[in-house]
Amino acid sequence: MNRLWTELKVLLLITLSLNALHANGETVIHEEKSLYRNIEVKETETRRCLVFAVKRGDRNQTCINLSRPERVVFPYVRMTFAGLLLNPEPASILIVGLGGGTIPTVLSEILPKTTIHVVEIDEAVVRVAKKYFAFEETDRMKVFVQDARVYIKRALLRKQHYDLVILDAFTGDYIPEHLMTQEFLEEVRGLLLDDGVLVANTFSTSKLYGHESATYSIVFGEFFNFKMPITGNRVIVTQVGADSVLPETKLLQDRANRLSGPFTRYAVNIDDFPRYMRRVKDWDTNVRPLTDQFSPANLLRGD
Repeated sequence: MNRLWTELKVLLLITLSLNALHANGETVIHEEKSLYRNIEVKETETRRCLVFAVKRGDRNQTCINLSRPERVVFPYVRMTFAGLLLNPEPASILIVGLGGGTIPTVLSEILPKTTIHVVEIDEAVVRVAKKYFAFEETDRMKVFVQDARVYIKRALLRKQHYDLVILDAFTGDYIPEHLMTQEFLEEVRGLLLDDGVLVANTFSTSKLYGHESATYSIVFGEFFNFKMPITGNRVIVTQVGADSVLPETKLLQDRANRLSGPFTRYAVNIDDFPRYMRRVKDWDTNVRPLTDQFSPANLLRGD
């Protein structure tokens, strides 16, 4: 009898799960366990999403609108294009983190003469991006399957440089801790040409917010603290150079107005960005920066 009840409970749970799936109109069209994470591709009638399954719930990394795949779905992805307001015509771009490939795809179309390198640690993510999200490498856009820190160290040895670096490496829970430290950001700074631009996607609410902000401030000085009311992400945007000063809002707006036309088909209202790009320090400036010895793991344990 106990076994019968157990089997009935299992059947009930399966039925409830199937009903919930049907109610959401969502199906899993691909799943696999890579070396780094559990990966799923989920689809509804209107949307397809790359999902990293993590301890505190699934995280959508990329979604596409199936009827209008060129449109950028997530606000934070749109916000990463704010780097072009500091340098509208970068000749070379490095992107850390591929996801479904939305950012490099849009940039390659907006900037057809620009060389784009993407570093992605997980080969499975690259396969999924190509198969399910129409990501394609080209002569000017290449993916390197490697840990970003290793890639950047080797790029420095090769004396390789970029006009724009975009940091968008999320595991699902948060950014890998070795890609958040002062030492890492100093290596990234070393890759940037004079007047080079850094864009980093982070969260606007996090236990690490102050420490993260302090770390970027130490390495890069003043930066735009870019937040919009439609998302919980914040994007850090800054520029390096001996005489580099962050552009004033009027210049940002002039550039945004010129770029608004090309970005229209992607549903990116870039002309709305400048008023949200602020220089205010809204964190405790006395907190310690993150280092290879003082890491996010230390902070989350309360050490």
